[in-house]
Amino acid sequence: MFFNSTSFRLLPFMLLLACGNPGEAPRPDSLGVDKASMDARVRPEIYVPVKLTADLSALGEGDRDMLPLLIQAAQIMDSLFWQEAWGRPDSIPVKHPSPELRSFFHMNYGPWDRMAGDRSFVNGVGDKPKGARFYPVDMTDDEFEAWPDSAKKSHYTMVRRDQRGKLTAIPYNRYFAAPVARAAALLEQAAGLAKDPGLKAFLNARAKALRTDEYTASDLSWMDMRTNDIDLIIGPIETYEDQRYGYKASHEAYVLVKDKEWSQRLGRFAKLLPALQRGLPVPDAYKKEKPGSDGQLGAYDVLYYAGACNAGGKTIAVNLPNDEGIQLRKGTRRLQLKNAMQAKFDKILVPIADVLVAEDQLRHITFDAFFQNVMFHEVAHGLGIKNTINGKGTVREALLDEAGALEEGKADILGLYMVEQLREKGEIAEGDLMDNYVTFMAGIFRSVRFGASSAHGRANMLRFNYFLEAGAFRRDEATGRYSVDAEKMHGAISDLSALILKLQGDGDLQGVQQLMAEKGNVGKDLQADLDRLKKASIPVDVVFEQGLEALGLTDGQQ
Repeated sequence: MFFNSTSFRLLPFMLLLACGNPGEAPRPDSLGVDKASMDARVRPEIYVPVKLTADLSALGEGDRDMLPLLIQAAQIMDSLFWQEAWGRPDSIPVKHPSPELRSFFHMNYGPWDRMAGDRSFVNGVGDKPKGARFYPVDMTDDEFEAWPDSAKKSHYTMVRRDQRGKLTAIPYNRYFAAPVARAAALLEQAAGLAKDPGLKAFLNARAKALRTDEYTASDLSWMDMRTNDIDLIIGPIETYEDQRYGYKASHEAYVLVKDKEWSQRLGRFAKLLPALQRGLPVPDAYKKEKPGSDGQLGAYDVLYYAGACNAGGKTIAVNLPNDEGIQLRKGTRRLQLKNAMQAKFDKILVPIADVLVAEDQLRHITFDAFFQNVMFHEVAHGLGIKNTINGKGTVREALLDEAGALEEGKADILGLYMVEQLREKGEIAEGDLMDNYVTFMAGIFRSVRFGASSAHGRANMLRFNYFLEAGAFRRDEATGRYSVDAEKMHGAISDLSALILKLQGDGDLQGVQQLMAEKGNVGKDLQADLDRLKKASIPVDVVFEQGLEALGLTDGQQ
Protein backbone atom coordinates (compact mmCIF):
# COMPACT_ATOMS: atom_id res chain seq x y z
CA MET A 1 0.00 0.00 0.00
CA PHE A 2 1.47 3.34 -0.99
CA PHE A 3 -1.25 5.76 0.06
CA ASN A 4 0.12 8.48 2.30
CA SER A 5 -2.58 9.67 4.65
CA THR A 6 -1.00 13.12 4.88
CA SER A 7 -1.89 13.65 1.23
CA PHE A 8 -5.54 13.86 2.19
CA ARG A 9 -5.30 15.52 5.59
CA LEU A 10 -8.12 18.04 6.02
CA LEU A 11 -8.27 21.01 8.30
CA PRO A 12 -10.30 20.27 11.44
CA PHE A 13 -13.12 22.64 10.56
CA MET A 14 -13.67 20.87 7.24
CA LEU A 15 -14.80 17.72 8.96
CA LEU A 16 -17.69 19.71 10.41
CA LEU A 17 -18.99 20.79 7.01
CA ALA A 18 -22.49 19.56 6.26
CA CYS A 19 -25.24 21.05 4.18
CA GLY A 20 -28.54 20.33 5.81
CA ASN A 21 -30.73 21.69 3.06
CA PRO A 22 -34.30 20.41 2.89
CA GLY A 23 -35.02 17.72 0.37
CA GLU A 24 -31.38 16.61 0.11
CA ALA A 25 -30.66 13.05 -0.96
CA PRO A 26 -29.79 10.65 1.89
CA ARG A 27 -26.20 10.84 3.02
CA PRO A 28 -24.04 8.03 1.62
CA ASP A 29 -23.11 6.90 5.13
CA SER A 30 -26.80 6.18 5.83
CA LEU A 31 -27.07 3.57 3.07
CA GLY A 32 -26.58 0.67 5.45
CA VAL A 33 -23.70 -0.84 3.52
CA ASP A 34 -21.55 -2.88 5.90
CA LYS A 35 -19.27 -4.98 3.73
CA ALA A 36 -16.59 -4.09 1.21
CA SER A 37 -15.69 -6.52 -1.50
CA MET A 38 -11.95 -6.80 -1.10
CA ASP A 39 -11.27 -8.10 -4.57
CA ALA A 40 -9.65 -6.73 -7.70
CA ARG A 41 -12.05 -3.77 -7.67
CA VAL A 42 -10.08 -2.21 -4.83
CA ARG A 43 -6.83 -1.34 -6.55
CA PRO A 44 -4.83 1.54 -5.08
CA GLU A 45 -1.75 0.00 -6.68
CA ILE A 46 -2.74 1.49 -10.07
CA TYR A 47 -1.48 4.84 -8.77
CA VAL A 48 2.22 5.52 -8.34
CA PRO A 49 3.13 7.97 -5.56
CA VAL A 50 4.84 11.22 -6.53
CA LYS A 51 6.04 13.86 -4.10
CA LEU A 52 4.74 17.18 -5.37
CA THR A 53 7.52 19.67 -4.90
CA ALA A 54 9.36 22.44 -6.71
CA ASP A 55 12.28 24.80 -6.39
CA LEU A 56 11.02 27.69 -4.24
CA SER A 57 14.40 29.33 -3.69
CA ALA A 58 13.64 32.25 -6.01
CA LEU A 59 10.41 33.20 -4.24
CA GLY A 60 10.32 36.35 -2.19
CA GLU A 61 9.30 36.37 1.46
CA GLY A 62 5.73 37.52 0.75
CA ASP A 63 5.16 34.77 -1.80
CA ARG A 64 6.47 32.07 0.54
CA ASP A 65 4.26 33.38 3.34
CA MET A 66 1.23 33.16 1.05
CA LEU A 67 1.61 29.46 0.32
CA PRO A 68 0.10 28.11 3.58
CA LEU A 69 -2.92 30.39 3.10
CA LEU A 70 -3.44 29.35 -0.50
CA ILE A 71 -3.11 25.66 0.38
CA GLN A 72 -5.70 26.07 3.14
CA ALA A 73 -8.08 27.71 0.65
CA ALA A 74 -7.42 24.82 -1.76
CA GLN A 75 -8.26 22.31 0.96
CA ILE A 76 -11.63 24.00 1.38
CA MET A 77 -12.30 23.51 -2.35
CA ASP A 78 -11.41 19.87 -1.79
CA SER A 79 -14.06 19.54 0.91
CA LEU A 80 -16.68 21.13 -1.36
CA PHE A 81 -15.90 18.75 -4.20
CA TRP A 82 -16.37 15.84 -1.81
CA GLN A 83 -19.95 17.03 -1.25
CA GLU A 84 -20.54 17.45 -4.99
CA ALA A 85 -19.17 14.01 -5.84
CA TRP A 86 -20.24 11.88 -2.88
CA GLY A 87 -20.58 13.25 0.64
CA ARG A 88 -18.25 13.74 3.58
CA PRO A 89 -14.69 12.40 3.16
CA ASP A 90 -15.07 10.32 6.32
CA SER A 91 -18.34 8.73 5.18
CA ILE A 92 -17.02 5.43 3.84
CA PRO A 93 -20.06 3.12 3.62
CA VAL A 94 -18.24 0.24 5.27
CA LYS A 95 -18.11 -0.53 8.98
CA HIS A 96 -14.47 -1.59 9.11
CA PRO A 97 -12.69 -0.45 5.94
CA SER A 98 -9.24 -1.83 5.26
CA PRO A 99 -6.38 0.63 4.73
CA GLU A 100 -6.42 -0.25 1.03
CA LEU A 101 -10.13 0.46 0.70
CA ARG A 102 -9.81 3.72 2.60
CA SER A 103 -6.95 4.80 0.34
CA PHE A 104 -8.82 3.96 -2.86
CA PHE A 105 -11.99 5.65 -1.61
CA HIS A 106 -10.08 8.89 -1.09
CA MET A 107 -8.28 8.65 -4.42
CA ASN A 108 -11.65 8.45 -6.16
CA TYR A 109 -13.57 10.85 -3.89
CA GLY A 110 -16.17 8.17 -3.31
CA PRO A 111 -16.87 4.47 -3.93
CA TRP A 112 -16.71 4.54 -7.75
CA ASP A 113 -13.52 3.78 -9.66
CA ARG A 114 -12.91 6.73 -11.99
CA MET A 115 -10.42 4.67 -13.99
CA ALA A 116 -12.91 1.87 -14.63
CA GLY A 117 -15.96 3.64 -16.00
CA ASP A 118 -17.14 4.67 -12.52
CA ARG A 119 -17.57 1.05 -11.49
CA SER A 120 -18.49 0.62 -7.85
CA PHE A 121 -15.86 -1.01 -5.66
CA VAL A 122 -18.09 -1.15 -2.56
CA ASN A 123 -21.01 -3.58 -2.43
CA GLY A 124 -24.46 -2.07 -2.21
CA VAL A 125 -23.89 1.53 -3.29
CA GLY A 126 -25.22 1.07 -6.81
CA ASP A 127 -24.26 2.99 -9.91
CA LYS A 128 -22.83 6.47 -9.67
CA PRO A 129 -25.55 9.06 -10.40
CA LYS A 130 -24.89 10.75 -13.75
CA GLY A 131 -25.51 14.08 -12.11
CA ALA A 132 -23.31 13.24 -9.11
CA ARG A 133 -24.79 15.11 -6.10
CA PHE A 134 -25.73 18.22 -8.05
CA TYR A 135 -29.36 17.05 -8.45
CA PRO A 136 -31.85 15.02 -6.39
CA VAL A 137 -31.42 11.35 -7.20
CA ASP A 138 -35.15 10.95 -7.85
CA MET A 139 -35.42 13.88 -10.28
CA THR A 140 -36.56 12.93 -13.78
CA ASP A 141 -35.47 14.62 -16.99
CA ASP A 142 -39.07 15.56 -17.76
CA GLU A 143 -39.41 17.18 -14.35
CA PHE A 144 -36.21 19.15 -14.87
CA GLU A 145 -37.22 20.34 -18.33
CA ALA A 146 -40.68 21.42 -17.15
CA TRP A 147 -39.25 23.40 -14.24
CA PRO A 148 -39.40 27.09 -15.31
CA ASP A 149 -36.40 28.40 -13.37
CA SER A 150 -33.51 29.66 -15.48
CA ALA A 151 -31.14 29.18 -12.53
CA LYS A 152 -31.42 25.41 -13.01
CA LYS A 153 -28.84 25.62 -15.81
CA SER A 154 -26.44 27.85 -13.91
CA HIS A 155 -22.96 26.47 -13.39
CA TYR A 156 -23.17 27.66 -9.80
CA THR A 157 -26.37 26.22 -8.30
CA MET A 158 -27.20 23.00 -6.50
CA VAL A 159 -30.62 21.59 -7.39
CA ARG A 160 -32.56 20.35 -4.39
CA ARG A 161 -36.14 19.84 -3.25
CA ASP A 162 -37.80 22.29 -0.90
CA GLN A 163 -40.03 21.31 2.01
CA ARG A 164 -42.93 20.83 -0.41
CA GLY A 165 -40.89 18.51 -2.60
CA LYS A 166 -40.55 21.08 -5.39
CA LEU A 167 -37.27 21.64 -7.18
CA THR A 168 -35.26 24.65 -6.09
CA ALA A 169 -31.92 26.05 -7.27
CA ILE A 170 -29.63 27.09 -4.41
CA PRO A 171 -26.63 29.28 -5.32
CA TYR A 172 -23.27 27.88 -4.32
CA ASN A 173 -22.55 30.96 -2.21
CA ARG A 174 -25.57 30.06 -0.04
CA TYR A 175 -25.36 26.29 -0.16
CA PHE A 176 -21.68 26.34 0.84
CA ALA A 177 -21.90 29.63 2.72
CA ALA A 178 -19.59 28.96 5.68
CA PRO A 179 -16.68 27.27 3.87
CA VAL A 180 -16.90 29.75 0.98
CA ALA A 181 -16.64 32.65 3.41
CA ARG A 182 -13.59 31.04 5.01
CA ALA A 183 -11.89 30.49 1.64
CA ALA A 184 -12.59 34.07 0.58
CA ALA A 185 -11.07 35.39 3.80
CA LEU A 186 -7.94 33.32 3.24
CA LEU A 187 -7.55 34.76 -0.27
CA GLU A 188 -7.91 38.28 1.07
CA GLN A 189 -5.33 37.54 3.73
CA ALA A 190 -2.97 36.25 1.03
CA ALA A 191 -3.65 39.36 -1.08
CA GLY A 192 -2.39 41.44 1.83
CA LEU A 193 0.98 39.65 1.52
CA ALA A 194 1.21 39.76 -2.28
CA LYS A 195 3.89 42.03 -3.74
CA ASP A 196 2.82 41.56 -7.35
CA PRO A 197 -0.05 43.98 -8.16
CA GLY A 198 -1.68 41.61 -10.63
CA LEU A 199 -1.75 38.74 -8.15
CA LYS A 200 -3.03 41.03 -5.40
CA ALA A 201 -5.88 42.25 -7.63
CA PHE A 202 -6.81 38.71 -8.66
CA LEU A 203 -6.89 37.32 -5.13
CA ASN A 204 -9.21 40.10 -3.99
CA ALA A 205 -11.42 39.69 -7.07
CA ARG A 206 -11.62 35.93 -6.64
CA ALA A 207 -12.56 36.30 -2.99
CA LYS A 208 -15.47 38.47 -4.06
CA ALA A 209 -16.43 35.97 -6.77
CA LEU A 210 -16.60 33.10 -4.27
CA ARG A 211 -19.00 35.14 -2.15
CA THR A 212 -21.24 36.18 -5.09
CA ASP A 213 -20.93 33.45 -7.77
CA GLU A 214 -20.03 36.22 -10.24
CA TYR A 215 -16.76 35.10 -11.81
CA THR A 216 -16.27 37.25 -14.91
CA ALA A 217 -14.37 40.08 -13.23
CA SER A 218 -12.00 37.72 -11.45
CA ASP A 219 -11.46 35.71 -14.65
CA LEU A 220 -10.48 38.91 -16.43
CA SER A 221 -8.20 39.81 -13.54
CA TRP A 222 -6.57 36.37 -13.74
CA MET A 223 -6.06 36.90 -17.48
CA ASP A 224 -4.30 40.20 -16.83
CA MET A 225 -1.58 38.74 -14.57
CA ARG A 226 1.83 38.85 -16.23
CA THR A 227 4.63 39.26 -13.70
CA ASN A 228 3.49 37.03 -10.83
CA ASP A 229 5.67 34.16 -9.58
CA ILE A 230 2.88 32.43 -7.61
CA ASP A 231 -0.37 31.53 -9.35
CA LEU A 232 -3.70 30.12 -8.22
CA ILE A 233 -6.66 28.48 -9.91
CA ILE A 234 -9.56 28.18 -7.50
CA GLY A 235 -13.34 27.88 -7.48
CA PRO A 236 -16.06 25.98 -9.36
CA ILE A 237 -14.54 25.56 -12.81
CA GLU A 238 -15.00 22.41 -14.94
CA THR A 239 -18.35 20.70 -15.59
CA TYR A 240 -17.09 17.15 -16.24
CA GLU A 241 -18.48 15.75 -12.98
CA ASP A 242 -22.02 16.56 -14.16
CA GLN A 243 -22.38 13.77 -16.71
CA ARG A 244 -26.14 14.21 -16.75
CA TYR A 245 -26.38 17.65 -18.35
CA GLY A 246 -22.90 19.14 -18.18
CA TYR A 247 -24.21 22.27 -16.44
CA LYS A 248 -22.72 22.20 -12.94
CA ALA A 249 -19.18 23.32 -12.21
CA SER A 250 -17.12 21.43 -9.64
CA HIS A 251 -14.85 23.00 -7.05
CA GLU A 252 -11.12 22.56 -7.41
CA ALA A 253 -7.83 24.36 -6.90
CA TYR A 254 -4.23 24.38 -8.07
CA VAL A 255 -1.46 26.25 -6.27
CA LEU A 256 1.37 26.91 -8.73
CA VAL A 257 4.78 28.50 -9.15
CA LYS A 258 5.91 29.82 -12.54
CA ASP A 259 8.88 28.34 -14.39
CA LYS A 260 10.11 31.61 -15.91
CA GLU A 261 12.68 30.09 -18.26
CA TRP A 262 10.26 27.68 -19.90
CA SER A 263 7.48 30.26 -19.97
CA GLN A 264 9.65 32.67 -21.95
CA ARG A 265 10.34 29.95 -24.51
CA LEU A 266 6.64 29.24 -24.96
CA GLY A 267 5.24 32.76 -24.94
CA ARG A 268 5.46 33.43 -28.66
CA PHE A 269 3.05 30.68 -29.72
CA ALA A 270 -0.14 32.31 -28.42
CA LYS A 271 0.30 35.15 -30.90
CA LEU A 272 0.07 32.72 -33.81
CA LEU A 273 -3.51 31.61 -33.13
CA PRO A 274 -5.30 33.97 -35.58
CA ALA A 275 -3.20 32.75 -38.54
CA LEU A 276 -3.68 29.11 -37.53
CA GLN A 277 -7.44 29.70 -37.25
CA ARG A 278 -7.57 31.00 -40.82
CA GLY A 279 -5.87 27.85 -42.06
CA LEU A 280 -8.24 25.32 -40.49
CA PRO A 281 -9.41 22.65 -43.00
CA VAL A 282 -13.11 23.68 -42.94
CA PRO A 283 -15.33 26.17 -44.81
CA ASP A 284 -15.11 29.79 -43.68
CA ALA A 285 -18.38 29.66 -41.74
CA TYR A 286 -16.76 27.25 -39.24
CA LYS A 287 -13.75 29.48 -38.59
CA LYS A 288 -15.23 32.96 -38.80
CA GLU A 289 -14.59 33.69 -35.13
CA LYS A 290 -11.27 35.32 -34.38
CA PRO A 291 -9.56 33.72 -31.39
CA GLY A 292 -8.15 36.12 -28.84
CA SER A 293 -4.40 36.47 -29.12
CA ASP A 294 -3.91 38.20 -25.78
CA GLY A 295 -3.71 34.88 -24.00
CA GLN A 296 -0.63 33.48 -22.31
CA LEU A 297 1.24 30.23 -22.65
CA GLY A 298 3.44 29.29 -19.74
CA ALA A 299 5.09 26.49 -17.80
CA TYR A 300 4.42 25.97 -14.11
CA ASP A 301 5.21 23.56 -11.33
CA VAL A 302 2.21 22.54 -9.25
CA LEU A 303 2.51 22.78 -5.50
CA TYR A 304 -0.96 21.50 -4.59
CA TYR A 305 -3.95 19.84 -6.29
CA ALA A 306 -7.41 19.85 -4.68
CA GLY A 307 -10.95 18.83 -5.56
CA ALA A 308 -11.99 17.82 -9.06
CA CYS A 309 -8.49 18.04 -10.56
CA ASN A 310 -7.20 15.66 -7.88
CA ALA A 311 -9.85 12.96 -8.43
CA GLY A 312 -8.68 9.91 -10.36
CA GLY A 313 -6.45 10.88 -13.27
CA LYS A 314 -4.49 14.07 -12.65
CA THR A 315 -4.52 17.02 -15.01
CA ILE A 316 -1.16 18.00 -16.51
CA ALA A 317 -2.24 21.14 -18.37
CA VAL A 318 -5.10 23.63 -18.14
CA ASN A 319 -6.71 26.08 -20.53
CA LEU A 320 -8.84 28.72 -18.82
CA PRO A 321 -11.14 30.52 -18.39
CA ASN A 322 -14.01 28.49 -19.86
CA ASP A 323 -16.22 31.55 -20.49
CA GLU A 324 -16.63 31.70 -24.28
CA GLY A 325 -17.06 35.46 -24.24
CA ILE A 326 -13.75 35.98 -22.47
CA GLN A 327 -12.08 33.51 -24.82
CA LEU A 328 -13.21 35.48 -27.86
CA ARG A 329 -12.34 38.81 -26.25
CA LYS A 330 -8.99 38.04 -24.62
CA GLY A 331 -8.11 34.45 -25.38
CA THR A 332 -7.10 32.10 -22.59
CA ARG A 333 -4.16 31.24 -20.41
CA ARG A 334 -2.63 27.83 -21.07
CA LEU A 335 -0.67 26.47 -18.16
CA GLN A 336 1.60 23.48 -18.70
CA LEU A 337 2.13 21.67 -15.39
CA LYS A 338 5.71 20.67 -15.95
CA ASN A 339 6.58 18.68 -12.82
CA ALA A 340 3.41 16.58 -13.04
CA MET A 341 3.99 16.10 -16.76
CA GLN A 342 7.55 14.90 -16.25
CA ALA A 343 6.41 12.43 -13.60
CA LYS A 344 3.81 10.90 -15.90
CA PHE A 345 6.26 10.70 -18.79
CA ASP A 346 8.97 8.96 -16.76
CA LYS A 347 6.83 6.64 -14.66
CA ILE A 348 4.01 5.77 -17.07
CA LEU A 349 4.39 6.76 -20.73
CA VAL A 350 7.93 5.42 -21.29
CA PRO A 351 7.14 1.99 -19.71
CA ILE A 352 3.94 1.79 -21.80
CA ALA A 353 5.87 2.55 -24.99
CA ASP A 354 8.37 -0.19 -24.17
CA VAL A 355 5.49 -2.68 -24.25
CA LEU A 356 3.19 -1.39 -27.02
CA VAL A 357 5.20 0.72 -29.50
CA ALA A 358 7.07 -0.91 -32.37
CA GLU A 359 10.73 -1.25 -31.47
CA ASP A 360 11.95 0.65 -34.54
CA GLN A 361 9.83 3.67 -33.50
CA LEU A 362 10.76 3.77 -29.81
CA ARG A 363 13.41 6.39 -30.54
CA HIS A 364 10.56 8.81 -31.32
CA ILE A 365 9.28 8.75 -27.72
CA THR A 366 10.64 12.00 -26.26
CA PHE A 367 9.68 14.33 -23.43
CA ASP A 368 9.94 17.37 -25.70
CA ALA A 369 7.33 15.84 -28.05
CA PHE A 370 5.13 14.90 -25.09
CA PHE A 371 5.37 18.44 -23.73
CA GLN A 372 4.58 19.93 -27.16
CA ASN A 373 1.58 17.65 -27.71
CA VAL A 374 0.08 18.50 -24.34
CA MET A 375 0.85 22.19 -24.76
CA PHE A 376 -0.75 22.47 -28.18
CA HIS A 377 -3.75 20.47 -27.02
CA GLU A 378 -4.43 23.32 -24.61
CA VAL A 379 -3.68 26.03 -27.17
CA ALA A 380 -6.03 24.31 -29.63
CA HIS A 381 -8.99 24.86 -27.34
CA GLY A 382 -8.81 28.44 -28.60
CA LEU A 383 -9.27 27.38 -32.23
CA GLY A 384 -12.49 26.54 -34.02
CA ILE A 385 -15.83 27.97 -33.03
CA LYS A 386 -17.57 28.75 -29.75
CA ASN A 387 -21.00 29.57 -31.17
CA THR A 388 -23.00 27.43 -33.58
CA ILE A 389 -23.51 28.79 -37.09
CA ASN A 390 -27.26 28.03 -37.21
CA GLY A 391 -28.71 29.78 -34.17
CA LYS A 392 -28.49 26.91 -31.68
CA GLY A 393 -26.55 29.02 -29.20
CA THR A 394 -23.09 28.17 -27.96
CA VAL A 395 -21.52 24.84 -28.83
CA ARG A 396 -21.66 23.89 -25.16
CA GLU A 397 -25.39 24.65 -24.96
CA ALA A 398 -26.17 22.76 -28.16
CA LEU A 399 -24.17 19.62 -27.40
CA LEU A 400 -25.08 19.33 -23.69
CA ASP A 401 -23.26 16.47 -21.97
CA GLU A 402 -21.45 15.54 -25.20
CA ALA A 403 -19.80 18.96 -25.43
CA GLY A 404 -16.91 18.14 -23.11
CA ALA A 405 -15.82 14.92 -24.84
CA LEU A 406 -16.01 16.44 -28.33
CA GLU A 407 -14.12 19.56 -27.22
CA GLU A 408 -11.35 17.39 -25.79
CA GLY A 409 -11.29 15.43 -29.04
CA LYS A 410 -11.04 18.70 -30.97
CA ALA A 411 -8.15 19.91 -28.86
CA ASP A 412 -6.32 16.60 -29.28
CA ILE A 413 -6.52 16.62 -33.05
CA LEU A 414 -6.07 20.36 -33.64
CA GLY A 415 -3.05 20.26 -31.35
CA LEU A 416 -1.39 17.90 -33.83
CA TYR A 417 -2.59 20.09 -36.70
CA MET A 418 -0.83 23.03 -35.02
CA VAL A 419 2.40 21.05 -34.59
CA GLU A 420 2.35 20.19 -38.30
CA GLN A 421 1.74 23.81 -39.32
CA LEU A 422 4.34 25.27 -36.96
CA ARG A 423 7.00 22.80 -38.01
CA GLU A 424 6.28 23.63 -41.65
CA LYS A 425 6.68 27.34 -40.87
CA GLY A 426 9.92 26.75 -38.96
CA GLU A 427 8.45 27.86 -35.62
CA ILE A 428 9.33 24.47 -34.10
CA ALA A 429 12.76 23.17 -34.95
CA GLU A 430 13.46 20.72 -32.11
CA GLY A 431 13.15 17.04 -32.89
CA ASP A 432 11.14 15.51 -35.71
CA LEU A 433 7.43 15.39 -36.63
CA MET A 434 7.48 11.63 -36.14
CA ASP A 435 8.42 12.29 -32.52
CA ASN A 436 5.10 14.08 -32.10
CA TYR A 437 3.15 11.39 -33.98
CA VAL A 438 4.58 8.38 -32.13
CA THR A 439 4.56 10.06 -28.73
CA PHE A 440 0.95 11.08 -29.41
CA MET A 441 0.02 7.45 -30.09
CA ALA A 442 1.76 6.29 -26.91
CA GLY A 443 -0.06 9.06 -25.06
CA ILE A 444 -3.38 7.56 -26.12
CA PHE A 445 -2.44 4.24 -24.53
CA ARG A 446 -1.62 6.14 -21.35
CA SER A 447 -4.76 8.28 -21.31
CA VAL A 448 -7.30 5.67 -22.36
CA ARG A 449 -6.53 3.77 -19.18
CA PHE A 450 -8.33 6.59 -17.36
CA GLY A 451 -11.56 4.91 -18.47
CA ALA A 452 -13.98 5.63 -21.28
CA SER A 453 -16.56 7.27 -18.98
CA SER A 454 -14.71 10.58 -18.72
CA ALA A 455 -14.68 13.30 -21.38
CA HIS A 456 -10.96 12.76 -21.91
CA GLY A 457 -11.37 8.98 -22.06
CA ARG A 458 -14.05 9.10 -24.74
CA ALA A 459 -11.98 11.62 -26.70
CA ASN A 460 -9.04 9.23 -26.55
CA MET A 461 -11.08 6.39 -27.99
CA LEU A 462 -12.58 8.59 -30.70
CA ARG A 463 -9.20 9.50 -32.14
CA PHE A 464 -7.61 6.09 -31.57
CA ASN A 465 -10.34 4.23 -33.45
CA TYR A 466 -10.48 6.88 -36.18
CA PHE A 467 -6.72 6.67 -36.77
CA LEU A 468 -6.73 2.88 -36.63
CA GLU A 469 -9.48 2.64 -39.24
CA ALA A 470 -7.67 5.18 -41.42
CA GLY A 471 -4.46 3.15 -41.29
CA ALA A 472 -2.58 5.92 -39.50
CA PHE A 473 -2.01 3.48 -36.62
CA ARG A 474 -1.04 -0.09 -37.43
CA ARG A 475 -1.03 -3.08 -35.10
CA ASP A 476 1.38 -5.93 -35.74
CA GLU A 477 -0.60 -9.11 -35.08
CA ALA A 478 2.52 -11.10 -34.25
CA THR A 479 3.97 -8.73 -31.65
CA GLY A 480 0.92 -6.73 -30.52
CA ARG A 481 2.94 -3.56 -31.04
CA TYR A 482 1.76 -0.41 -32.80
CA SER A 483 3.42 1.87 -35.32
CA VAL A 484 2.54 5.14 -37.08
CA ASP A 485 2.17 5.60 -40.85
CA ALA A 486 3.22 9.25 -41.26
CA GLU A 487 1.48 9.89 -44.59
CA LYS A 488 -1.85 8.43 -43.48
CA MET A 489 -1.51 10.19 -40.15
CA HIS A 490 -1.36 13.56 -41.88
CA GLY A 491 -4.53 12.83 -43.86
CA ALA A 492 -6.42 11.50 -40.84
CA ILE A 493 -5.56 14.60 -38.82
CA SER A 494 -7.07 16.85 -41.49
CA ASP A 495 -10.18 14.69 -41.95
CA LEU A 496 -10.96 14.28 -38.25
CA SER A 497 -10.34 17.98 -37.61
CA ALA A 498 -12.92 18.89 -40.26
CA LEU A 499 -15.45 16.37 -38.94
CA ILE A 500 -15.28 17.62 -35.34
CA LEU A 501 -15.32 21.30 -36.26
CA LYS A 502 -18.42 20.83 -38.40
CA LEU A 503 -20.24 18.88 -35.68
CA GLN A 504 -19.49 21.69 -33.24
CA GLY A 505 -20.45 24.48 -35.63
CA ASP A 506 -23.71 22.74 -36.54
CA GLY A 507 -24.52 21.98 -32.91
CA ASP A 508 -25.27 18.46 -34.17
CA LEU A 509 -26.00 16.60 -30.93
CA GLN A 510 -27.36 13.52 -32.71
CA GLY A 511 -24.31 13.37 -34.97
CA VAL A 512 -21.96 13.58 -32.00
CA GLN A 513 -23.87 10.88 -30.14
CA GLN A 514 -23.65 8.60 -33.17
CA LEU A 515 -19.93 9.26 -33.60
CA MET A 516 -19.23 8.52 -29.95
CA ALA A 517 -21.37 5.38 -30.04
CA GLU A 518 -19.37 4.12 -33.02
CA LYS A 519 -15.87 5.18 -32.02
CA GLY A 520 -15.92 6.05 -28.31
CA ASN A 521 -15.39 2.49 -27.07
CA VAL A 522 -12.46 0.18 -26.31
CA GLY A 523 -12.19 -2.62 -28.86
CA LYS A 524 -11.25 -6.23 -28.16
CA ASP A 525 -7.66 -6.03 -29.41
CA LEU A 526 -6.95 -2.78 -27.59
CA GLN A 527 -8.39 -4.17 -24.36
CA ALA A 528 -6.10 -7.19 -24.64
CA ASP A 529 -3.15 -4.87 -25.15
CA LEU A 530 -4.15 -2.72 -22.17
CA ASP A 531 -4.38 -5.91 -20.11
CA ARG A 532 -0.73 -6.54 -20.98
CA LEU A 533 0.13 -3.22 -19.37
CA LYS A 534 -1.72 -4.31 -16.26
CA LYS A 535 0.20 -7.58 -16.15
CA ALA A 536 3.42 -5.59 -16.47
CA SER A 537 2.35 -3.64 -13.34
CA ILE A 538 2.63 -0.31 -15.14
CA PRO A 539 0.72 2.28 -13.08
CA VAL A 540 -2.28 4.04 -14.58
CA ASP A 541 -1.69 7.40 -12.97
CA VAL A 542 -0.06 9.22 -10.08
CA VAL A 543 -1.19 10.07 -6.57
CA PHE A 544 0.42 13.04 -4.89
CA GLU A 545 2.18 13.30 -1.58
CA GLN A 546 1.63 17.01 -1.18
CA GLY A 547 1.38 19.85 1.26
CA LEU A 548 3.69 22.06 3.31
CA GLU A 549 5.81 19.16 4.51
CA ALA A 550 6.38 17.90 0.95
CA LEU A 551 7.43 21.43 -0.03
CA GLY A 552 9.87 21.63 2.85
CA LEU A 553 7.88 24.42 4.48
CA THR A 554 7.86 23.56 8.17
CA ASP A 555 6.02 25.67 10.71
CA GLY A 556 9.21 27.54 11.39
CA GLN A 557 9.64 28.45 7.71
CA GLN A 558 6.15 29.80 7.18
